Amino acid sequence: MQKITTQINKRIELPNKLQVERCRAAPHLGPKILFFSGGNALRELSKKLKDFTHNSIHIVTPFDSGGSSAKLRKSFNIPALGDIRNRLMALADQSITGNPEIYSLFAHRLPLHLPRQELLQELEQMVNGNHELVYNIPEPTCKIIIRYLDFFLQNMPADFDPSGASIGNLLLTGGYLEHEFQIDTVIYIFSKLVEARGTVRPVVNRDLHLITELENGETLWGQHLLTGKQTAAIQSKVKNIYLSKEIPEPEEVETSEKLRSLISQADLICFPMGSFFSSLIANLLPKGVGSTIARTKSPKIFIPNTYYDPECYGLSINEQVKTLLQYLQKDLSSTGKNKNLINYILLDQNLNRYNGAIDFDMLQDLNIEILQHELVTPNSEPGIDPERIKEILLSLA
Repeated sequence: MQKITTQINKRIELPNKLQVERCRAAPHLGPKILFFSGGNALRELSKKLKDFTHNSIHIVTPFDSGGSSAKLRKSFNIPALGDIRNRLMALADQSITGNPEIYSLFAHRLPLHLPRQELLQELEQMVNGNHELVYNIPEPTCKIIIRYLDFFLQNMPADFDPSGASIGNLLLTGGYLEHEFQIDTVIYIFSKLVEARGTVRPVVNRDLHLITELENGETLWGQHLLTGKQTAAIQSKVKNIYLSKEIPEPEEVETSEKLRSLISQADLICFPMGSFFSSLIANLLPKGVGSTIARTKSPKIFIPNTYYDPECYGLSINEQVKTLLQYLQKDLSSTGKNKNLINYILLDQNLNRYNGAIDFDMLQDLNIEILQHELVTPNSEPGIDPERIKEILLSLA
């Protein structure tokens, strides 16, 4: 059995192979591992995890302001739905017992460079049931999908550009509009359609944007300006981030009681790898998230990136931990100490993968147990191998 080295205890046995095999044998009884995340970083892990538990919980950010999500948000004044679709697809049952035809439709994107009229004709083909991706979908599922896509087309602004659009995003938007902005209803229906092996929810159901203040005085309006994917990477540390509606002033927003209930049910809470501010910290901004995490008795684990994250400009592992605690504590009565907010930090054996030296004494003073493991393999370099992390999380839950 492989063992994880810790900086506090001499050695603990992880992964627990017996626990992992129990989960494999009965995934419907698997643990409720809860993730605060956003885009693609957890996609491969989610694909592997669904074979071991059907009860994972994924709280995702609805603040994406770039790409095709930006078009939909601007046209309909809605939260970003792309990361919800992305995670539902990762959790979908793609076996023969699932709905592979629906998966193929949801994953389809319209071409980028065809004339608008041709793209609209393709969407009309789908609504009429004549498209190759639609006519093999069994009833009554096909009728539901056609209705949502038709509702989208009926409400689509005359100047909407569908090039590059994900059909899954268009369907989610149509369902969201038809169900009068009840996001839980729409996600429930789509989860059933794709046989999702887990629960996916946005942290809030609001049309809000992520505002970032940098130490050099810059203010970035929109998530896409922070990530370093569509624009140049930031060249200054993040000083503060907050949510806003239309002007760069903080918007006080509270998460729902339903979402707090999901958090409180978790067997393990994971602050995973991915974009540190736009995927992880953004999920902690709504009031009620940090306080619910603090009250939840289940263990919490932070897994930093093993590769450079443009959002973490100048931040060491210790500074990331301090920042994570800072935002977790925003709606607590007292701050400064780690009050059951982070119990573990999982690091690769090769500490040179992380920016700067790691102050283990500081982490121990915060009552954070340091777990070290060979997380990066030749196949996953420079990122974490999802197979390795899957087994560790199942063992800790």
